[in-house]
Parts: sequence; C-alpha cells; structure tokens
Amino acid sequence: MLKLFEHPFSPYVQKVKIALYEKNVAFEVEVPDAFSGAPTQFGKTNPRLEVPALVDDDFAIFDSTIILDYVEEKWPAPAILPTTPRERARVRMVEDVCDTYYEAINWGLMEVRAWKRVTGDAAKQLETKASAQTAGVFAWLERELGAANYFNGASFGYGDLSVYPHVRGSIVWGIPPKAGTRLAAWLTRVDERPSVRKTIEAAQQFAGSMDILPQMLESGAFARQYRDHRLEWMLRSGGIDVVLEGLKKKTIRFSSEIS
Repeated sequence: MLKLFEHPFSPYVQKVKIALYEKNVAFEVEVPDAFSGAPTQFGKTNPRLEVPALVDDDFAIFDSTIILDYVEEKWPAPAILPTTPRERARVRMVEDVCDTYYEAINWGLMEVRAWKRVTGDAAKQLETKASAQTAGVFAWLERELGAANYFNGASFGYGDLSVYPHVRGSIVWGIPPKAGTRLAAWLTRVDERPSVRKTIEAAQQFAGSMDILPQMLESGAFARQYRDHRLEWMLRSGGIDVVLEGLKKKTIRFSSEIS
C-alpha cells in the first residue's frame, strides 16, 4: 500500500490526499519525526525534511506537485488534469500562485496567531497586510474562475484541489470569501465532495493541539521551515524582526544541507 508522510494541517498534503481520494487509491498515512529539523530516518525519504512525501513500493517521491504528476500518470482514471495543453498549463499556473504566494499569507497568519511569534502593534501590522493580500488573491481567483463552476472548467479537478486548501486556510484565520461571490459559490460546491470532507475532517482532529504550539516552539521541539516564499512574505510584510529573533532562538530553519 502507498504510504503518505503528512501533517493534516499542510495544504500541500491536503491537495495530494484529495487527489488520491478522488482516484480511489488506497493509502496509509504517517506523521514523520521531521519538524525539528534534526536529522532523522525521514531524511532518506525527503531530504528537505518536509511533508508531503509519498512512498510507492520503496520508491520515494517528494514535492506535492511532483507527487500529483506521479499519481496522475500512474492512475490516469479518473483524470484530474484538463484535456487540452492550454487548460493544463492554466491550472498548473493557478497551482503555482497558490503554492508560492497564497500559502505564505496563511502561513504568516499562523506564525502570528497560533505560534505567537509577535504580539501587539507588530502583530496587527502583519495581520493587516495578510488581510489585504488575501483580498487581492480572492479577486485574482474570481477572475481565474470566471463563469465556470470549477477552476478545471465543467468538473472538479487539479485546479480545484490546488486552490481549495489555501482558501480553507483563509477561513481558518477568519478571512472567508465574501458571500454572494463566485468564489463563495465554488467553495460551497467543493465542500460537498467526499474527498474534501475526509481531508478536512482529518485536519480538524488536530485542531485541539493548537494551544500548545508556542510552548513547542520555545522548547525547540518544532522549528518552522522558512523556505523562499515564506521568508519573502515575512520580510516584505514588515516581519524582519520576527525572522532575526527566530534565527537567534533556532526556532526557524531552512532546507537541510544535502550530503
């Protein structure tokens, strides 16, 4: 059976799980010991020490986009990618914006509200930036959706599972799409899918652990990974002091050196 190394909160994990559920591919999950950044066995599966990673018959694949490509090629039916090269390119560009721009906004809000790296006026400044940026993303997504029911077009697919985890993240942080918008109507349709419900229910089971996150950070048990888009977000949104403090306390890490 496939093994998916995951954390249920990760939007990158969520899009892979939705794809596997849509294709009725059985898999088991495991949360790896990887989040402190210390060397572990998991490093042999993913040298970046991050989730998701998928293991299929001892073949390990990392990076959510590469995993989705593998899943689509190995289990082509039902297809999640559109049929034409143009539409495939379009949904992949939507995915890229969500993964490298939108994800960082929600990730930054989690730094402030859940991990509590910063409080007071500095926290309000970052939250205000994030709210304005989310509004911009929503406007862009509305344009990408257009008059279609789904980002994939007539039916649910790659574009939708790439967008949904990030929109869901905005809802968690109190910034939902406005009622009456096309994006809100799309969200209602997608929320009803069994693949989506199972994925989000798994994340909700972990919600009770949010209160202990600041203590985990202070203890050194968890070091948040600042990959390029996340570091960029924090710096251009006014959080350079957050980065410097995290580096000083070793509660921020980057990708591991590969040897």
